[in-house]
Amino acid sequence: MISSAYPVRALLIAIFVLMAGSGFLSTLIAIRLELAGASAGVIGLVGTSYFGGLMLGSLRVQKVIERTGHIRAFAAFVTIYSASSLTYAIFESPVVWTVLRFIDGLAMAGVFVCLESWLNQQASPKNRSAMLAAYMIALYCGQAAGQFLLNLGDEAPDLPFMLSAILLSIALLPVLLTRMDQPVIETVAPFSLRRLYKVSPLGIVGTLVTGAILGAFYALGAVYIQRIGMGLSQVALFTSCVIAGGVALQYPLGLLSDRFDRRLIVIASFLATFAVSLPIFLMELAPVAVIGLGSLFGGFAFALYPLCVAHSNDHLSEEERIGASSGLVLTYSAGAVAGPMLGSIGMGALGPGGLFAVTGGLAILGGLFGIWRTFARPSVPAEDQQAFQSLPRTTAMAAIFEAADEQQPDS
Repeated sequence: MISSAYPVRALLIAIFVLMAGSGFLSTLIAIRLELAGASAGVIGLVGTSYFGGLMLGSLRVQKVIERTGHIRAFAAFVTIYSASSLTYAIFESPVVWTVLRFIDGLAMAGVFVCLESWLNQQASPKNRSAMLAAYMIALYCGQAAGQFLLNLGDEAPDLPFMLSAILLSIALLPVLLTRMDQPVIETVAPFSLRRLYKVSPLGIVGTLVTGAILGAFYALGAVYIQRIGMGLSQVALFTSCVIAGGVALQYPLGLLSDRFDRRLIVIASFLATFAVSLPIFLMELAPVAVIGLGSLFGGFAFALYPLCVAHSNDHLSEEERIGASSGLVLTYSAGAVAGPMLGSIGMGALGPGGLFAVTGGLAILGGLFGIWRTFARPSVPAEDQQAFQSLPRTTAMAAIFEAADEQQPDS
């Protein structure tokens, strides 16, 4: 995998540094709003704003990139994000921060489209899977590592925002200095929601529910940790362990889904997410138990999106998969927009653990829907299922990257 990813090392370094500099901001902003006395509803609204910007940006930024080129567009998006990171330290206002998070989402969508279209152009039939895996590792490792920058804010509250801006600026260098040719962006027409549901009801409903679960967690997970009395260092450890758990379980669950009826693995993952959420909601747990359950939560919840995409692909022709995968990315984003507000309602009504009451409730609904679908439609034989592929929940461009891999002939 290392040799296969070497030609795009500049892009992988850029995404690692970018995620290290930006991936912890949602946690940091939630903590700062909590310390300032903001309600769960306000914190949820700020989280929703980011996912709204990411969703809108994934639909609109292609025109900017086509007009200016990848390098200039990438530099513009990262510069906007860097400036936004510094602005948080100047204006400590929920209204301003809501606007800034929307801008962050737009900028990050542009970054993802630039990098993923570039990776897609550089990939070949022999190295595409390895390149996608390397991209996933760089993305999630950067996001997990960045969480520990939260610990630097005790003595100097503005320092994490400054470090975020510095890392984002440094991330520009590998791309600005690259010699790689700039790619042409492929335009993707996503399936309509009605067509997606007709093709794969569990795929679209599962993706929507997963977006709501993870959107709620990303926006409010740090607030939960703060409200149960755990410190800043434990917030960082908890969040990074959730991400690490998500990376660790995706491939084992994916391999199981290749060998058995994939719907059963989707249902089991939903029910496991419910089972993990339940004790976090109902019980007063020691910090080590919270962190351990958080790792399991990430493991099952993170696996749901690629499992749902793979299940949808089992019912599609090769020509249809890119459009369907693109539509599922947007469906996930729509769920992520709703998730923070649902989570804030739960926390407002039930206390800190209400966040996991919401994630557990959503998970059990997804599981029950999956159980109903097993009676409504025959299963696809395991030998006819498409191979599972772990993939990021970013923009529609990732759908092209992933689906193109599936369409390559066996070597």
